[in-house]
Amino acid sequence: MHQLRRLLLQPSSPLRVLSAKKSLASLKRCSHFSSSSESQISNSHLIEHSEEKPNEPATGTTISVDRSGLYNPTEHSHEQNSESELVKHLKGIIKFRGGPISVAEYMEEVLTNPKAGFYINRDVFGAEGDFITSPEVSQMFGEMVGVWAMCLWEQMGQPNKVNLVELGPGRGTLIADLLRGASKFKNFTESLNIHLVECSPTLQKLQHHNLKCTEEDNNGENVEKRTISTLAGTPVSWHSALEQVPSGLPTIIIAHEFYDALPVHQFQRASRGWCEKLVDVAEDSSFRFVLSPQPTPASLFLMKRCKWAAAEEMTKLEHMEVCPKAMELTSTIAKRISSDGGGALIIDYGLNGVVSDSLQAIRKHKFVDILDNPGSADLSAYVDFASIRHSAEEASEDVSVHGPITQSQFLGFLGINFRVEALLQNCTEEQAESLRTGYWRLVGDGEAPFWDGPDEQAPIGMGTRYLAMTIVNKKQGVPAPFQ
Repeated sequence: MHQLRRLLLQPSSPLRVLSAKKSLASLKRCSHFSSSSESQISNSHLIEHSEEKPNEPATGTTISVDRSGLYNPTEHSHEQNSESELVKHLKGIIKFRGGPISVAEYMEEVLTNPKAGFYINRDVFGAEGDFITSPEVSQMFGEMVGVWAMCLWEQMGQPNKVNLVELGPGRGTLIADLLRGASKFKNFTESLNIHLVECSPTLQKLQHHNLKCTEEDNNGENVEKRTISTLAGTPVSWHSALEQVPSGLPTIIIAHEFYDALPVHQFQRASRGWCEKLVDVAEDSSFRFVLSPQPTPASLFLMKRCKWAAAEEMTKLEHMEVCPKAMELTSTIAKRISSDGGGALIIDYGLNGVVSDSLQAIRKHKFVDILDNPGSADLSAYVDFASIRHSAEEASEDVSVHGPITQSQFLGFLGINFRVEALLQNCTEEQAESLRTGYWRLVGDGEAPFWDGPDEQAPIGMGTRYLAMTIVNKKQGVPAPFQ
């Protein structure tokens, strides 16, 4: 840990800084919403799928979603163009089924359909994309995650071979900053085998480029060539699912803003009990929400989630979201860590409890209607950290779960304050302004007090809106910074 602290204090370490003008113009984040604008799913889209009428839905627990660069209320595209291939595909599924599909199935098709999914054929990150993530805000985020990974590696006994896995690595910015920051710690970087779980060919190419990858020269030997990141000389592999990552080695897993894109099932309390919200085609050929007339397969996960919740937590809810894929992924992670050793870091926006009604659509940094022009906007929902805890603990008795704590606490304990001070000693005024802005966005709460520019461009902190949780093998003790 003392070695890591010295690294943080070195002003000569590589500095990746966004242009101040670009960062201030594009890194706008709408972190404060009035209660009247928090719920972006309009009940005007919702009708019954049977003759029985539900109770009028109460307002329920509403949640404000903190995403990068968001401004202006929900809007429709109002474009009179022909139906996209994805719209035709979704309507074909509904027609073939003879009835509506779940919100989770709609969400999965919209995001990861092999031909027209939102994540598949485009770069959706950064100022020119639809949202901006923490690694794109500042290099310090990836560096601090690297500090966490090195601390865990030391607690594991400094094994000479480790699988470092990132789920949904975006452009590869986080892992690139991690490798740059850790490049002086050769024992650590030489132990790494990097595995990127990514389903988008477009993003795979970006990751290959940003990690400065090259194909290993085996001098004609009959050995399969490896892809090497020249940032630290580490081998890199790509997979479409965590299950494809080879087992048998201690494993460090990073899931930053990955859980929020996993498909959720939505339920609403009606006179006959909890009904699943489904997506159907209306008479005018638009998409609409309906309620299931009877229990659905996802009701089993709803019952499981209700058992984990306190009675007083349930009585006030009129809406609930459950994410079976998050439960299943967490179980897979816990079992891998139990058998191979290591740990997982999960950072996302969410709640340490039941999530009510949080699903949002984001297009070009603006909220849009969830059912409007599917495939053209990102869909994401709040992460239920309590569900992650229960899922991990049920999967294995050999793992322990720590957190969640706020992103501000997580980064602060790992030394981001020392790192920003070191970087400020050796940079231009423009870089210093960008560093201060990026630092505030990562650890601050609300508008930056130092900002004297236009109010609409004020940097908004995400330090308390994002949470961090770890799942580790019990043999390794309590990980930093959760002691």
